[in-house]
Amino acid sequence: MAESEAETPSTPGEFESKYFEYNGVRLPPFCRGKMEEIANFPVRDSDVWIVTYPKSVGYGSWFEHVQEFWEHHMDANVLFLKYEDMHKDLATMVEQLVRFLGVSYDKAQLESMVEHCHQLIDQCCNAEALPVGRGRVGLWKDIFTVSMNEKFDLVYKQKMGKCDLTFDFYL
Repeated sequence: MAESEAETPSTPGEFESKYFEYNGVRLPPFCRGKMEEIANFPVRDSDVWIVTYPKSVGYGSWFEHVQEFWEHHMDANVLFLKYEDMHKDLATMVEQLVRFLGVSYDKAQLESMVEHCHQLIDQCCNAEALPVGRGRVGLWKDIFTVSMNEKFDLVYKQKMGKCDLTFDFYL
């Protein structure tokens, strides 16, 4: 069994006792003892980093994570893509990505890449191993009660009110 599976907390008490904080960020047990090595990892100017907030709620504030990167969205070396935008217009997002990376392409290559990505998405979303609806934009509407949605809206407004970043919570 992989270390992360073996040490996944099953109760709230276990969650609190096995996760740990490093520089103000809550991390899972499999990161313990590796953070100094990661912090000292050599980084090159040509490296490409894909940074996203983990899907599951114990790694610190999502709001802080997103806003810290949004502050750099106009930097020449940062490309800020949103999941919902990829669902709305994958071709445009792929075009932005290849331009950002400085990759040359022709129309046929772009169309082929987009089609391949759509096939991968279809395979993942239709896999029996995944719960129905996983990765679907707007899934929250099937889960949240009216009260939960009102609370979320309030917290979102408090945390993101001064930020000009917007999200489409459903398509």
